[in-house]
Amino acid sequence: MLRNKKSMGRTIAIVAPVAAAALLLAGCAGGGSATSSKVAAIIKGLDNSFFQTMQLGIETQAKDDNVTVTVQAATGNDDTAGQADKLTALAGQDYGCFIVNPITGTNLLQALAPISKANKTIINIDSPLDAAAASAAGIKVNTYIGTDNKDAGSKAGVFVASKIAAGSKVALVGGISGNETSAARIDGFKAGLGSAGTVVTEVAADWNREKALTAATDIIAANPDVAAFFAANDDMGLGIVKAVENAGKTGQIVVVSVDGNKDALESVKAGGLTATVAQYPFAVGSLGVQACQVAAAGKTLPANVVSPTALVSADKADAAIAAFPQPFEPFANPLADLLK
Repeated sequence: MLRNKKSMGRTIAIVAPVAAAALLLAGCAGGGSATSSKVAAIIKGLDNSFFQTMQLGIETQAKDDNVTVTVQAATGNDDTAGQADKLTALAGQDYGCFIVNPITGTNLLQALAPISKANKTIINIDSPLDAAAASAAGIKVNTYIGTDNKDAGSKAGVFVASKIAAGSKVALVGGISGNETSAARIDGFKAGLGSAGTVVTEVAADWNREKALTAATDIIAANPDVAAFFAANDDMGLGIVKAVENAGKTGQIVVVSVDGNKDALESVKAGGLTATVAQYPFAVGSLGVQACQVAAAGKTLPANVVSPTALVSADKADAAIAAFPQPFEPFANPLADLLK
């Protein structure tokens, strides 16, 4: 359970498994009020469990703190125009704070321009807006909340380096080509891997499990001695696990991904994925609503809020599953003091 709001410090400590979604991160916000601005949230597609959990975090925090919230989602990770259209439809309504999780760094900029011009609060979560393009469009982003993606990738790289023989072949499977989040995770992974392995191929699988399965099948065929795969998200990681299984190499090839979705944690426990770097979309969504409340109170938000990550290998899988969707390790919440 979380500590109650009055005794809550800057660190969120998980000391028991989650019993109900209503408990999750509720203690982070300090007392919410009926006067908080109405919140609109635009997130990526709910075909991915990561964003389903993000929606749950947004809606649970809003309910616990008596904040009116509307959440709309893209139909999928390629629905850039549809996501922008949904934001445009909300922009003219009486929302005081907009939480945006863009598919690309630029697909929401046109819709955000009038929101910013109206001096409404913009909270960017999970996937960053293109800073230069946003500035050129006159868009003020009040804060960015999300994973340090280079650090997440680095954690995976260090782990893989510890699991393979020196010089072993490693394959990388990224998300959408040119996507900033994917690129940061890949770059971080390479830095963490260092000289411990040799990257033999790097492909983009559009964050898609089936595309990753196909890509990994081809990579294994071309490189039967490949020792490890890194995937920039869990869906692709699970596609790679299936390719490894189809090749009869389960347990022989290290597969590490990023997200910490429930199905990925279960796969780690079962011996499919070797590890996942868990980030916490519930926490990201919850922190987004808290940031809206900080702004509504007239307080200044930090430019960036780093959400927690933790590498989950087989020895930590049970603890991570028990705490899901909360972090199973403590993390500091920089918004807590601002909400007192």
